[in-house]
Amino acid sequence: MRIAHLALWTRDLERAKDFYVKYFNATYNEKYYNEKTRFSSYFLSFDDGTKLEIMEKPTILSINVSKSYECFGYAHIAFSVGSKEKVDELTNRLVKDGYTLISGPRTTGDGYYESCILDAEENRIEITI
Repeated sequence: MRIAHLALWTRDLERAKDFYVKYFNATYNEKYYNEKTRFSSYFLSFDDGTKLEIMEKPTILSINVSKSYECFGYAHIAFSVGSKEKVDELTNRLVKDGYTLISGPRTTGDGYYESCILDAEENRIEITI
């Protein structure tokens, strides 16, 4: 058994797609749109075969809670980039481009070298070795 994909609601589907394509080399399928429900989505694929479905629908409710604080539910997506240097490089690139750095880069108490940023929708993204 394996996880087929993860799914994430977005406020701006194209902006979210562009973020994962630009910074994490995602590829994407043709945009799906259901006219009746006004649901749109892309499946993003990453080098190792992992898939992330990003979805948009105007009737989804927004919870007005700052994503920079921890809460129950979705915690983060972690991307392994292969080395400390690549963690530092991608983290610096994201910060330079205006994304919020939550922590790091640093070695955590459990031995991971990582940083944590907020993506275009303020979801937590960990960048690890």
